[in-house]
Amino acid sequence: MEYSNIYTLGIALGLGFLVGFQRQRDQKEMAGVRTFSFITILGALLGIIELETGNYWLLPAFGLGLVALMIASSFIKSKAGDNDPGLTTEVAALLMFSVGAYLVLGSQVIGVIVGGGVAFLLYLKSRLHKWIINLEDKDVRAIMTFAAISLIILPVLPDQTYGPYDVLNPYNIWLIVVLIVGISVAGYFIYRFMGKKVGIVSSGILGGLISSTATTVSYARMAKQSKNIGVLAVFVILTASAISFIRIIFEISVVAPGQIGSLVTPIAAVALVMILLSVILFILINRNKQDSEIPEPDNPAQFKSALIFGLLYGLILIGVAYTKAELGNEALYIVAIISGLTDVDAITLSLSNLMKSGSLETQLGWRLIVLAGLSNMLFKGIMAVVLGGKQLVKWIVITFGITIIAGLLVLWLWPEGWHLSNAV
Repeated sequence: MEYSNIYTLGIALGLGFLVGFQRQRDQKEMAGVRTFSFITILGALLGIIELETGNYWLLPAFGLGLVALMIASSFIKSKAGDNDPGLTTEVAALLMFSVGAYLVLGSQVIGVIVGGGVAFLLYLKSRLHKWIINLEDKDVRAIMTFAAISLIILPVLPDQTYGPYDVLNPYNIWLIVVLIVGISVAGYFIYRFMGKKVGIVSSGILGGLISSTATTVSYARMAKQSKNIGVLAVFVILTASAISFIRIIFEISVVAPGQIGSLVTPIAAVALVMILLSVILFILINRNKQDSEIPEPDNPAQFKSALIFGLLYGLILIGVAYTKAELGNEALYIVAIISGLTDVDAITLSLSNLMKSGSLETQLGWRLIVLAGLSNMLFKGIMAVVLGGKQLVKWIVITFGITIIAGLLVLWLWPEGWHLSNAV
């Protein structure tokens, strides 16, 4: 007895039951629990018969028969007065027939994922329709622009190095652009899903995901217009900056996963200082029970912004390579400070690529990344004070000052052995 076949048929039965259960809950008379279970088991049985007998015409023949049955069913529904019969159930039935066969002829893991995904998408139908209807024009532009950036431009770029110091790889540069834009788009749609009115903690987190610099500017202006939200604005700005350091760790783990153990602890230590300061500020403002409305973010997926970031990233790659080759490692600190003023992502990803290739030591790399992050903190702190006025001076100076001092102490005193890669 082939127990593996029994196991496969059991999986097919379960997946068919799951999809049929969802369809029947939606009051679909055409196909429910029993029909979808039979269809999926039929696909699996035909797959088993093909393997054992070599009759490879069975699956296509029964598949075409199922298609004919679905067409006839749709025709009958339309004649019965159903003005909007739809094709979801029919397509789902054909797909589950294919899943049943693939459980035998292909990967069972992929078959289970596809079958479960079908059930989940059917379950989300009304929610997806509502979400799509509520999309604004700029939301659609963000989706389509990101699709063009990631699915059209990226695949056609050459995957080889060019230019001075042999560091410019168009494919790798644009892949980094896709990563950064993807993070921002994810934060933007989390904002759209949650709505404008979210808690202050969520405002800080979303601000860090979308853009901590933009969040700093928005809340500094809000603080100047409203005289009683100074501490709240600083909390959101500081939380967004803490998330930006966690974002740095994520970017390194994606670009240079082999070096993350040597980099994560000092960067996380600086982030932890900001998180602790954010907790203190949260306790101070919690008594007022204020909510915060995160300002409406701009479209995070724009070709102009993507091109500018790609150019900046490429220039930093060349700048770091030139400085290292011509001026020595010490001069890299100046590059990190200048680059970090406006955008810490580009210098972080540039250094991560160099560390991944072995062109830069990790002990120097994490220090340059932390220094760039502190430079960015100083820039945002100055912006907050200039735009927010007296409302923000006290708390920005205290929180950002403590963070920068703590970061400098980490750069100066961090022991060489305090890294995850050194832990045994």
